[in-house]
Amino acid sequence: MLLGQTPSVNFISKPIRLELHFQSHSHHARLFFFAHTCFADTSVSSSRKLPASVGNGNAILVRAGLGDSFKKVKALIHRTSRLKRERSSNDDNLVVEHATLGIEDNLEQSENAENRKASSGVSIARRSDSHLKGWDTGGSLRTVMSDSQKRLKEQRKPFADSDFFSRKSFKDLGYSEYMIESLKKQFFLRPSHIQAMAFEPVFSGKSCVIADQSGSGKTLAYLAPIIQNLRQEEMEGRSKSSSQAPRVVILAPTAELASQVLDNCRSMSKSGVPFKSMVVTGGFRQKTQLENLQQGVDILIATPGRFMFLIKEGFLQLTNLRCAVLDEVDILFGDEDFEAALQCLINSSLVATQYLFVTATLPKEIYNKLVEVFPDCEVIMGPGMHRISTRLEEVLVDCSGEDGQEKSPETAFLNKKSALLQLAEGTPVSKTIVFCNKIETCRKVENALKRFDRKEIRLQVLPFHAAMTQESRLANMEKFTRSSPKEVSQFLVCTDRASRGIDFTGVDHVILFDYPRDPSEYVRRVGRTARGAGGRGKAFIFVVGKQVSLARRIMERNRKGHPLHDVPSAYEWMK
Repeated sequence: MLLGQTPSVNFISKPIRLELHFQSHSHHARLFFFAHTCFADTSVSSSRKLPASVGNGNAILVRAGLGDSFKKVKALIHRTSRLKRERSSNDDNLVVEHATLGIEDNLEQSENAENRKASSGVSIARRSDSHLKGWDTGGSLRTVMSDSQKRLKEQRKPFADSDFFSRKSFKDLGYSEYMIESLKKQFFLRPSHIQAMAFEPVFSGKSCVIADQSGSGKTLAYLAPIIQNLRQEEMEGRSKSSSQAPRVVILAPTAELASQVLDNCRSMSKSGVPFKSMVVTGGFRQKTQLENLQQGVDILIATPGRFMFLIKEGFLQLTNLRCAVLDEVDILFGDEDFEAALQCLINSSLVATQYLFVTATLPKEIYNKLVEVFPDCEVIMGPGMHRISTRLEEVLVDCSGEDGQEKSPETAFLNKKSALLQLAEGTPVSKTIVFCNKIETCRKVENALKRFDRKEIRLQVLPFHAAMTQESRLANMEKFTRSSPKEVSQFLVCTDRASRGIDFTGVDHVILFDYPRDPSEYVRRVGRTARGAGGRGKAFIFVVGKQVSLARRIMERNRKGHPLHDVPSAYEWMK
């Protein structure tokens, strides 16, 4: 870690040793003196030159047995945290290992060097593409802009050095003037790569698979050309909205994603392109939904279960359908009602109906199913397919425990909880998402965080999982998405439900409290941060036992820019 950048930690018991690794030929004498002064009453067991592969080859290692200097080192840890304001960005690299706490914090690891396993509890190693402010800096709570429009404007600003945007403008792609003006009001000034790639085939009515990494702008990639098409048909008198017969149906795996797509539709409609949109999901008054459907709608957004209910009861007709969108299609295939809904769409709609399959991950088995049913479907895959953002920093947190510690699910949970609370206490950030594999684990994590700050002075804990009512989930999602308290850190504790396409604005950190079951879910979870053009963030990966080596391999693939798992052959063909 950098001098003065020590984490805020509480020593439970006396550490065995402290290691300082520092670099820079010009400053190592000063740092050596610093270390010698701090450990004047300890024995220095070794001092040697590190290999050239570490840093610039001028690094010096000082290893000191702490012995009776425990109190002195404890004071040092807290004292150096106050020096963070005085350090420059060129300070020398330090690594501190607390043998009892088991935290190893290494900001600049050698590409070829193995992460050293700490001798106890929890250890941290990281893959960093850039220096980011957050828990490891000892900084204060990041102030979030209170005006959501300012946040959106900054997030969607077309940075000159960003690889997020296409070189083509909306006008170059064929967007109409009223669409360009509407997008400008929403601070969309240039299209992303996937938006540029998808516009022509979607606008021309072709069935497509639209796939790119999380946060790449896929919703707008399909929504904007669809809306322009609807508007153009309406102005030319070729089609219009009618009672119980929408022109576009969008199926989403969760009510939360459906509500978010509706928000995008309403933003477009309020910005100068009028059309009618509505959402139908479980958990809301059925009578109100049916009344709105009777009045006529252009775009209907639904979950598969509610969609099938409306079809079976005769409340919904597909005779006017122009386009069907299946958002997060790989997740939809796991829904028990989805295959029936897809078959219903195929059998009941016009032959010329356009189908759009949208996803952040496209496993080969899902791709093969789609091309079997829709052989003429055009495949559009963005440059970030099955990859994570280059602006995401991954931090591996080994929660296996000490070598002599009993290995059990209970001790693993306690180690993870300890690591989570250390992160929450150290230097909090505004928004954090904590992912768990089970609802039971979510509840345990919620309780741990709430007990940590019973009066919710510093932490606001927002649960988000299937055991809650839909109304409660949506309310917590609204709090986490919209509100931006200046002095409170928000923790959204959730299952994978929150990783299914939902765009949370301004998430600083993602914590994988439980390791995901497959690479696709890894991509989705860490993709909740570092989104969009200038988005940056950190993902803390909690692992135990055999998960450690698996996570290291994944992080190594991410560092090299390789896909986390196989992509369909069409992707290689497109490249």
